[in-house]
Amino acid sequence: MNTTSIYHMSEQVAAESRRRRRMHQVRRGLLYVFLAVFCFVTVFPIYWMIVSAIQPVQYSLQYPPPLIPQEINFAPFAKLFDNFPVGSWLLNTIFLAALTTGLTMILSVLGAYALSTLQHWRGQGIFGFFLLMTQMLPEVLLVIPIYAMYQRFNMKESLPNLALVDTAFVLPLGVWILKNMFDTIPPEIGDAALVDGCTPLGVLWRIILPLTTPGMVAVGVVAFFYAWNEYLFAASLITEKGLTPASVGLASLRSMIDTPIDRVLAAALFFSIFPVIFYVAVQRYVVAGLSAGAIKG
Repeated sequence: MNTTSIYHMSEQVAAESRRRRRMHQVRRGLLYVFLAVFCFVTVFPIYWMIVSAIQPVQYSLQYPPPLIPQEINFAPFAKLFDNFPVGSWLLNTIFLAALTTGLTMILSVLGAYALSTLQHWRGQGIFGFFLLMTQMLPEVLLVIPIYAMYQRFNMKESLPNLALVDTAFVLPLGVWILKNMFDTIPPEIGDAALVDGCTPLGVLWRIILPLTTPGMVAVGVVAFFYAWNEYLFAASLITEKGLTPASVGLASLRSMIDTPIDRVLAAALFFSIFPVIFYVAVQRYVVAGLSAGAIKG
C-alpha cells in the first residue's frame, strides 16, 4: 500500500468522523428543542395560573394578555376566604387524603405480603392478575353501582365512607407495587428470622418493611394524590356542604357565573400548594419506590 492510498483512507476516516459528529450534534439539538417545547407546554399553564391569580383580573382579560404581572394584587385570596368556605374544603380534603393514604398503605402491605412472601395457595396467580386488571375499569362505569350499594346498606354521607371508595380504587396499584418490591427480598432472610423464632407478622414488621421504605412512601404518595384530586365519587356521594372536599368546591366555583376568574385561579393555586409541598418532602423516596416496584428483579 503506497502513501497515496494511505492518505485517501485517512481522509475518508476523517470525513466519516466529521459526519458522525454532525449527526450527533443534530440529534442533540433536536432533543433539546423537543425538551424545550415539552417543558414550555407543561410549565406555561402553571405559570399563567400563578400570574392570573396575583394580578388584577382586567390584565388577564386583555388581548394579548401580559405575560409578566403588571401589578401584584392578593385581594382575590382574601375575598376567596371571605365568600367561600375554603378552610372547610381544605380540612375535609386533608382528612380524606390522610385517611385514604393510611388505609391504602396498611391494606397494600397485607395484600402484597400474602401474594409475595407467604406460602403459595391455589389461585394466587389468578387473583393477582385480576387484581391488576381492575385498574382497566373506568370509574364512571362504577358510579351508579357504588351509589346503589350506598343506598342498599344505608351508608351515611361521610368522609370515612368516601375514603373507603377511594382506597378500593387505589389499592390494587399499591398491592402490585409492594408485591414486586417484596419479591426482590431474598427469602432466606425471612426464613432465617423464622428459624430464630420470629413470627410471620414479625418478619413483615421488623425485616421486610424497613427494607421497602421507598415503596411504602411511593404507595402513600399515589394514594394521597388520588384522594386529593378525586372528583367523580366525591361529587356523587357527598352532597352535604359541610363535607365538601376541595375538588368539588373548585368545581362549584367554576359553575358560578358571577365568580371572577381571578378568584377561581386563586383557589386553584391555593389548593395546589399543599400537594407540591408534600411531594417535595418525600420526592427522594418516590422515584426509588416506583422504579423498584415497577418491575420484578
